[in-house]
Amino acid sequence: MSVKLTFLGTGTSQGVPIIACQCRVCQSAQEKDKRYRASAFVQMDGLNILIDAGPDFRSQMLRQDIRHLDAILLTHNHKDHTGGLDDVRSYNYIDRKAAEIFCEEKVLKTLRNDYAYAFAEHKYPGAPEWHVHLIDERPFRVDSLQNTGELEWVHDKGYFYRQADGSLLPSDNAVTEAPHEAANVIPIRGFHDQMPVLGFRFGNIAYLTDLSSLPDSELPKLEGLEHLTLNTVGYYPHHSHFSLYQALDVAHRVGARHTWLTHLSHAFPPHEEFCEELRQLCRERGIHSDVQPAWDGLTICE
Repeated sequence: MSVKLTFLGTGTSQGVPIIACQCRVCQSAQEKDKRYRASAFVQMDGLNILIDAGPDFRSQMLRQDIRHLDAILLTHNHKDHTGGLDDVRSYNYIDRKAAEIFCEEKVLKTLRNDYAYAFAEHKYPGAPEWHVHLIDERPFRVDSLQNTGELEWVHDKGYFYRQADGSLLPSDNAVTEAPHEAANVIPIRGFHDQMPVLGFRFGNIAYLTDLSSLPDSELPKLEGLEHLTLNTVGYYPHHSHFSLYQALDVAHRVGARHTWLTHLSHAFPPHEEFCEELRQLCRERGIHSDVQPAWDGLTICE
């Protein structure tokens, strides 16, 4: 399995810089201190997989020149991770395919509420086209879109599927269970305060965000990692995110060769200072994992 992960966004729910903030991080001219909302792009055995589609989705796709997506995996239902899903309309039109979204049942419930127009029986022409695949803690499979039906746009009417007899069948945002045979994604259960959320392992790369706790029972799923991604928003305890010191403790417990910190706030110093601080903290705590802050555009490989 060949896996490459690119960080599309490494900031908190407000991003960095924060609107109107005059702190030295938000005013920094360094590119590594400018952070979109947390998201990642995984390339695995010819598949293009997006993890979370927040409010910066459009800008992230344009900046990285991502022209095709096979799947969108959602970690949980907060707006900074789902707020850009309407913009898959561009892929619908270019690829002539529905977007394949993988999420838990509770996340689907939120999508039905936030994007009711996408699930309506008689959809507004041009509403986003999705196929939703329900997942849980079991490993599941992500496939290529090549074998899915092709959408055909009819002016002022919306998308349809052309049938063998030439007739047009109205599209629908189908909901099915994700396939588990020949699984290529391993979900990792964590908690965002009291909310269950999912991280994902692809080969020897694991991406975990928006966690405040990680059960010991999940640690075996993280053995032998080359790269681990963890979230942290600041130095002090937080009800729904790891503090820096909690994230370092998890990094030590998992023991990946490299640990990358994401979902970072302006509470941390500018990038280069933060790198030096992390080196010192790891020496003091006997952490052998190479711990660094991730930045937008960083690409890691197995």
